[in-house]
Amino acid sequence: MNTRRMVYLVVLSLFPCFGTFQEAPGLTQGRKLAQGSEAHGSRLNASAPLRRSRLVRLDITRRESFADGMSFGSVGPYEKLVGTAYLQADPDDPQDSIIQDIELAPRNAAGMVEYQGDFYILKPVDMSKGNGTLFYEQSGGGAKTALRDLNRATTSLDPTTAAHAGDGFLMNRGYTIAWCGWNGRLLPGANRMTLTVPVATEAGATITGRIGWEIIVNARTNTSLIGGGANQSRYETVSLDTSMASLTMRMRESDQRIPVPSDQWAFADCSSVPFPGTPRTTSICLRDGFDPNFIYQLVYTTKDPKVEGLGLAAVRDVFSFLRYGTSDDRGTPNPLAGAIRHAIAFGQGGGGETMLKASLHLGFNQDASGRRVFDGVLIYPGSGRHAINVRFAQGGNPFQHESHDNPGHESPLTFSTEYDPVAGYTAGRLDRCQQTGTCPKIMQTLSSVAYWQNHFSLITTDAFGRRDLEIPANVRIFLIGSSSSGPNSPDLGMCQQLGNPSSPYDTVRALLSPLQRWITEGVEPPPSRYPTLREGTLVRPDKASIGWPDIPGVKYTGLTNELSVLDYGPLFNNRDLSGIITEHPPKVVEGPSYVQLVPRVDADGNEVAGIRSTTIQAPLGTYTGWNLRRAGFAEDELCGLRGSFIPFARTRADRLANGDPRLSIQERYGTHDGYVSAVRAAAERLTAQGFLLPEDAQRLIEQAGASDVLR
Repeated sequence: MNTRRMVYLVVLSLFPCFGTFQEAPGLTQGRKLAQGSEAHGSRLNASAPLRRSRLVRLDITRRESFADGMSFGSVGPYEKLVGTAYLQADPDDPQDSIIQDIELAPRNAAGMVEYQGDFYILKPVDMSKGNGTLFYEQSGGGAKTALRDLNRATTSLDPTTAAHAGDGFLMNRGYTIAWCGWNGRLLPGANRMTLTVPVATEAGATITGRIGWEIIVNARTNTSLIGGGANQSRYETVSLDTSMASLTMRMRESDQRIPVPSDQWAFADCSSVPFPGTPRTTSICLRDGFDPNFIYQLVYTTKDPKVEGLGLAAVRDVFSFLRYGTSDDRGTPNPLAGAIRHAIAFGQGGGGETMLKASLHLGFNQDASGRRVFDGVLIYPGSGRHAINVRFAQGGNPFQHESHDNPGHESPLTFSTEYDPVAGYTAGRLDRCQQTGTCPKIMQTLSSVAYWQNHFSLITTDAFGRRDLEIPANVRIFLIGSSSSGPNSPDLGMCQQLGNPSSPYDTVRALLSPLQRWITEGVEPPPSRYPTLREGTLVRPDKASIGWPDIPGVKYTGLTNELSVLDYGPLFNNRDLSGIITEHPPKVVEGPSYVQLVPRVDADGNEVAGIRSTTIQAPLGTYTGWNLRRAGFAEDELCGLRGSFIPFARTRADRLANGDPRLSIQERYGTHDGYVSAVRAAAERLTAQGFLLPEDAQRLIEQAGASDVLR
């Protein structure tokens, strides 16, 4: 009997409460569930052994003044520390054995798996003047965007000058801000935090496997890269023989896939040489070119899977060391030692928020000594989980049109432990941390897009949309009403309507302080604000139910990102979003369907529930969390994460001439001063409710005064 199996049996005997569950028909959970899922909480009260997953070495290669040495309030100047964290993981540890392929990674003489990643810290020079809280940004693409989005800095590239500090939001409050690499396929580059992880092998032999890769282009082209996103290393094809692979095309996601004959495409680059082009293992070219009106699906054999799930352990162990450690294995002091009492993780777009949710669900908020890593989590804007713990992981979230068959929105969808009759089992996203007492306080903020593209109603209602669920006491949910995933550019792009310009970050900034008080002082934050069945603000997406007005020139379809249970093959564990995908494309499991609901809107088409920003309380148009693709780009499919902005007519005469039922700007506000007064009143209400900072309220009022509205 091997060591891992012995450990598992011992843990199972000690913790029978982990139990079992029923699986959906046609699915299996795979070996990783037994190795990691049921044994995960076993070390909470055990002392950490000498052989354990941890940060073993912290190399600081740069120590520099931040923001030209400027002083931030009572905290004083900041400095930045840049370097490399050297880590190790124990493949025989029940907690880390859930990491896909960790048992196939090379080991050092002590039997540990070694890897390393970038880290970046902005800290008060005098740590005694800080607030004692470590603020970690889990951002997508390895970028450091918190200074741009929370500090309103104009740039976030290698923060050095005063311009990088923005308005000093985080520094004035005394946070120590840090980033670390978590994406094992990200290539080095400006503003990228990288992680170097090993390649899995079978007894030293190369591992191969089938992989699915989707191609959607924004303009006609004859060549497309495969096997990795922007700035990522790529999973290349093992053979240039196209008969050993397959390529299909379809206009809409739900359309039948049409095979493209193997002699009509090549593993090659045709950008400078006509078809069949120059042979390449990391790109394909199509004889007649890729059309932006179609989805192309490539299935091929690749090799050398990276152990990407180590990114989960990297975040845990870097921040456990920064929070609790005194020195590394060489005796190098922790630069934050003794100064950190609490830790907050901030996850946002591009995979950051979904990575945090995956980490929580798989139990990675518990370190090797059983301690909680992050006390608080602030998430914006999504609702899925990152499929990082998958062999040949693809990453991208499944949307209505793009990447629809990718894993990421499998059950459990809820924070609370619930029976899911569609998936066929009982589970919740906080099951592991509840069992080990390591759950953080969670503030889930979200945009309207989350309902249309990310199935968010299934987080707060049952699978059939019949009842509201009870939200755990350590969770708050705040919808930022009628918002997009971020302020969209005003152009049309591939969409039918202008982009939604509303920004969520005024609200996100305001919610950080209540989260801080919640974890440090036990002060309860404001109650959740999101649409519910009880209040009649969460409804079916059809036009009558939502209350959508007849706006000239706007097509309303009620289209959402439909969700089915998918069978990715017997080696994939849907519940843990882990394993090996062998079905390309995955099969839809027969059975009942999920019912998705969306927020109800007012007579203007703006959402009535959630936190209504000054933009929505004093609107200049209709703001939505959805947009449709225009002709030539798979017309009438959902247009990515872009919302819509549909302006009001300026005057009553203009409105009547266009047949617009929405009141004009002039009818609403009368004069420019009337508009400014409406913004001021909305800002004062939000400030009183704790959803807008006074300095942001003043800025929004000044912006309204400087605008050309009704001038």
